[in-house]
Amino acid sequence: MIDYRYEVFLVVARHLSFSKAAEHLFISQPAVSKHIQQLEGELGAALFVRKGNMILLTPAGDQLLEELQPAVRIQKGIRTYFDALKKDEEIKGEIKIGASTTSSLYVIPKILAALHREIPGAQILLLNGNSETILKALDSQEIDMACVESFHHTNAYQSEPFMLDGIIPVCASSSPYAKDKLPFEELVHCRMALRERGSGTLATLSQAFEERGIKLFELNVIARLGGTEALKNYLIEAEAVGFLSRLAVQKELKSGVLKEINVPGFEVMREFSFVTRKGEERHGLMRKFIRKARTIYNEKL
Repeated sequence: MIDYRYEVFLVVARHLSFSKAAEHLFISQPAVSKHIQQLEGELGAALFVRKGNMILLTPAGDQLLEELQPAVRIQKGIRTYFDALKKDEEIKGEIKIGASTTSSLYVIPKILAALHREIPGAQILLLNGNSETILKALDSQEIDMACVESFHHTNAYQSEPFMLDGIIPVCASSSPYAKDKLPFEELVHCRMALRERGSGTLATLSQAFEERGIKLFELNVIARLGGTEALKNYLIEAEAVGFLSRLAVQKELKSGVLKEINVPGFEVMREFSFVTRKGEERHGLMRKFIRKARTIYNEKL
């Protein structure tokens, strides 16, 4: 297994903060500093440099971080493999999942609750952010797996879709846009409120409009809001059209505070996928989590 001083180095390198590393490791900040000093003394090179209130990796620190990644993967693989040999009720593993805003609010909680009924000892740590932020966390090994909506596939990832979701145009029930039908030609001239850049919802929407020959900058966008709940609450009060996951607005549509706008011939669908780094096996708790997700949402893609 990796020497504890290297474990400390990895956590400091991830957070670029001695204090945050201390909180994560449940040790004091002076203890973190001592471990780093001992490691630097053994290696004969400085691993971090201070710039004002920040710390940054030195070239030697960058190289050490890169060299340790295969060891991290091997150690994680060993742990997950032997976790997989245990019976479900004996699994006490931990996985860190990063989820885009929509999935963390409306998808993951249901999976997590169902998994805990079967495996009470399972520990799932959930990081919430937009899809771009979550994939960066996966790249830096801050999380073990990402749950994101449609994304740009690269050779760095392996993905497994598990459900479909619709992105629908909605507005306040009192809005002048609250019509039974709204032609696409009229939709593109509506006042619109959209999600922030980096959002998976926005990326899916942008692709759908581009397929119809429309760029997002050509739309009458009056507001961009970070997060599903912020956009939803804004739309309830405003005279604007927004696009949100059907999962996110079920209650509001049922209560009547929001209305779905029917735009004939314009349907926006996306996949939710579990994404891991290329070449990493899905053992134990991670595999159980994915299977439970597919069972609950019963999507055959």
